[in-house]
Amino acid sequence: MPELPEVETVRAGLQRWVAGRRIAAVEDVHARAVRRHPGGASDLAAQLAGRSIESVQRRGKYLWLPLGAPDALAAARPALIAHLGMSGQLLVLPADTPPGPHLRARIRFADGGPELRFVDQRTFGGLRLDDLTDDGPTPVPVSIAHIARDPLDPLFDDARWIAAVRRRHTTIKRALLDQSSISGVGNIYADEALWRARLHGDRPTAGLTRAQLVELLAAIREVFAAALLAGGTSFDALYVNVNGQSGYFDRSLNAYGQLDRPCARCGTSIRRLKWMNRSSYYCPSCQRPPRAPRAS
Repeated sequence: MPELPEVETVRAGLQRWVAGRRIAAVEDVHARAVRRHPGGASDLAAQLAGRSIESVQRRGKYLWLPLGAPDALAAARPALIAHLGMSGQLLVLPADTPPGPHLRARIRFADGGPELRFVDQRTFGGLRLDDLTDDGPTPVPVSIAHIARDPLDPLFDDARWIAAVRRRHTTIKRALLDQSSISGVGNIYADEALWRARLHGDRPTAGLTRAQLVELLAAIREVFAAALLAGGTSFDALYVNVNGQSGYFDRSLNAYGQLDRPCARCGTSIRRLKWMNRSSYYCPSCQRPPRAPRAS
């Protein structure tokens, strides 16, 4: 699933290519792609027609496009929410580009320029409209207001997150993947940040020091910044930016997917654990597993 660097790369591309443009029509909407929109495909298309895209915003792995009202309406501004799921793509393409087998929605603009298309092979992602609510300086859709800020957000509160994590009875990797606590971190970047911070993902959060968590937050920000420079991580053709280009951060991964390769820090072979129906990668020397509790 695309994580913060991939979604932010898409956001930046959309901001450049679609912000400020007026929607003429929405076509070829697949019912499953709008399953979370109460009115279905026809209602989504009707509500979007005539509205302008004011900007492109992101929180964690969610994107939303605040919409201006059509000339004939004075209704409150909704937003078009997009979640990429496992294989969703938001592509900006010339209008004469063939639709392809996985087209789920096509947004045409009044200026006749390149279209915005939602393509999703597995159709785990989707589009829907929602009202905006106030959440500090940036309005956020009501349905994703529970999603926490991410560590690249200027309003992310380091001290508050650290205190909350140390009060929890969980493990640190589980805490990193809890999007209501800290957003944007998925399996790939959790493994990478934990490797940088020399922490095993199964370490209990209550036993971590403030200094260790400060270092972990710094590691998350470092790996996010490096991945953004590389356009994100692409293991296959399912994640691409709005121009269809793949990211290349997979060349810089130190832990995730590096089974049996030497640790870049100490040379020990990277290991893999089965973890919550996924894989978790770590260096057994740099990231010592927690000790099993002693038998009474």
